[in-house]
Amino acid sequence: MSTQPDLSALSLEEKARLLTGHGWGTHENDALGLRQVIMADGPHGLRKAVEGSLGLGGEVPATCFPPAVTVGSTWDPALAYLMGQAIGAESHFHDVDVLLGPGMNLKRSPLCGRNFEYLSEDPLLSGYLAAGFINGVQSNGVAACVKHYAVNNQETRRMNVDAVVDERTMHELYLRSFQIAIEIANPWTVMCSYNSVNGTYVSEDKYLLTEVLRERWGYDGLVMSDWGAVVDRARAVAAGLDVEMPQSKSGPQRIVDAVRSGEIAESVVNDSVARLVTLAERTKRSSDKAPIDYDAHNEIARQVGRAGVVLLKNEGNVLPLSDAAGQKIAVIGEFAAIPRFQGNGSSRVNNISSDDALSAMQARFTNSVLTHATGFRTFPTGDDDALRAEAVALAGQSDVVVLFMGLSDYEEGEGYDRTTIDIPASQIKLLREIAQVNAKVAVVLSNGSTVDIASWHDAAPAILEAWLGGQSSGLAITDILSGDVSPSGRLSESIPVRLTDLPAQLNFPGEFDSVLYGERHNVGYRFFASSGVPVAYPFGFGLSYTTFTYQNLSLSQRGDDVVVRLSVTNTGERDGHEVVQVYVGRDQSVVARPSIELKGFQRVAIAAKATVDVEIVIPVRHLAYWDVRIHDYVVEPGAYTFHAAASSADLRLSGQLELAGDVVEAEPTEMSTLEEWFAIPRYAAAVKELFGATEMGQAIFSQEGTPTFTMFLNIRLNQIVDFAGLTQTPAEIAAAIRAAAK
Repeated sequence: MSTQPDLSALSLEEKARLLTGHGWGTHENDALGLRQVIMADGPHGLRKAVEGSLGLGGEVPATCFPPAVTVGSTWDPALAYLMGQAIGAESHFHDVDVLLGPGMNLKRSPLCGRNFEYLSEDPLLSGYLAAGFINGVQSNGVAACVKHYAVNNQETRRMNVDAVVDERTMHELYLRSFQIAIEIANPWTVMCSYNSVNGTYVSEDKYLLTEVLRERWGYDGLVMSDWGAVVDRARAVAAGLDVEMPQSKSGPQRIVDAVRSGEIAESVVNDSVARLVTLAERTKRSSDKAPIDYDAHNEIARQVGRAGVVLLKNEGNVLPLSDAAGQKIAVIGEFAAIPRFQGNGSSRVNNISSDDALSAMQARFTNSVLTHATGFRTFPTGDDDALRAEAVALAGQSDVVVLFMGLSDYEEGEGYDRTTIDIPASQIKLLREIAQVNAKVAVVLSNGSTVDIASWHDAAPAILEAWLGGQSSGLAITDILSGDVSPSGRLSESIPVRLTDLPAQLNFPGEFDSVLYGERHNVGYRFFASSGVPVAYPFGFGLSYTTFTYQNLSLSQRGDDVVVRLSVTNTGERDGHEVVQVYVGRDQSVVARPSIELKGFQRVAIAAKATVDVEIVIPVRHLAYWDVRIHDYVVEPGAYTFHAAASSADLRLSGQLELAGDVVEAEPTEMSTLEEWFAIPRYAAAVKELFGATEMGQAIFSQEGTPTFTMFLNIRLNQIVDFAGLTQTPAEIAAAIRAAAK
């Protein structure tokens, strides 16, 4: 943070006023030389409200890039950087200082209506991708704003729900992605979520906003509220929330009253004002701006869109499509002509242009005979039977069918959760009837979150998960369908066989404004890999038009890092990209762990028949678990198994590495068991000496190595003091043990 500004010329009322919003920004102050800081939505594109608009329509035109669901499947932080850099440039051009994104909440359940704005079910993948995006945005002097901090994984009752989550799970999963992004990229702003965590609204949670975010992680930026997330303004500023958004009538006076009553210190208010001044200094305005190259940004959107397309199935090599003379290609589905390429809600961009797959395919497949049938309507109009009959007839007359299926804005979006992962029944019926008349069917999916595939994938020999591809989605999809680009997307979320296979569904979305995270770390692939429950398609999975082999795994430690090296060969005839994933497991642990966890990855371009050497560096600290005894991360000493993999279910090479780890001694007390005292060598001898002379002690220690001795180890120190008939108090005995051990 910069030098503390001189606030002596400001009254308490003026300082309190600076900490509440003013429209889509903050207040200015001439005495401080503080300009207004302007904010705008935009995880996947600038969404700046025009003058006089509340941001509910009437936004400036901007490039609509693929939403986070698609970015997640690229597994490419460098590409996320390019996208962030482009969005930051458009924000800078329009005098926006803070871009409200990225969204990086974990995908606990596929039913979360806002999953299209989030990156992954894994915190490490989310953190690294978000960091790339943040660095890109902030390279323009525009602040990124990571959201929604924290444990915000559903839309149902999002403003009131209490997320009940244990300490270890919270740190290892739900805070971890934010921590990684902050450590790597230092976003200049953080947005707190609406919900409460373990009974405290996040806007008032000093543990999350100050003790974790600022003191443990060293964050030096500004914390703002989500729009209307503040419950009590004084408690919020005391907890570490700097700016309340949007404007507030009562907030500033509540701060003033709290300072004057002694409820909060004025220095706390000064610290928040200082962070606002720092934000204004970090963000840069320019009167001499170069025009935006929207064509170049559209090309980046296309690049991200096609990199995020996941080829799930390709039996009989239905894809890529050839462009043979006279070949009949039937393009079926409303989404082919009227694409759905972004989500619904506050992230919706007023896209400066758009293209559709039907037009893109017509321009690309000039030798083929390409025809289109609607097949179904997103919003039924009573002509479903006729549309389906027309489409099936066309399919029967064609050589190959490309069927576009998916979800509408009404089935997923901000402010509401889904109740099912099913695709509308009318679309499935259409697919099955088409499959009866044509054996070559490629399905292209448009959806912002996981959908059921297992119940119908037998009817489709080829399936492309295209997610939501941004304004250039039609071109991106056509790049893949044609084979001009080999598919390289990998799933950033598991696709279950059934929704009920996910443990989170036992408690989603909760009841009476409380949701229990009872599944703990059993989220996504962590559960499936550990339990053996089958999936339709695993986390990290994705096919290509070529194939890759892995060889020569080696593991070494270099300082505070583990270095994983291997060679990867493209054994096919096409150039392609492989995403090498490294999962780590530990057979023996003092805590329950998933069998594998993602700890590193790298996306690599490999020419046909070529071999490349891959090096993935994993910080040793990323192998730690959160120890609830000392409230900190601990790397266990011992052997770790590293797997070089093509997905969480395709572990190709494995090796072990011994790590020194951390020596952790949770200081025992009189309420600790004998086992906990014995676990610390310097105390074990003292315990035996103090108790060995008693009848009770002799009985216990004579049973060493037997089940009876194990039973005795579970006795607390205060209990055995009483059982042995000692005259000292338990506290005195504990002190004596410590003294004897010195």
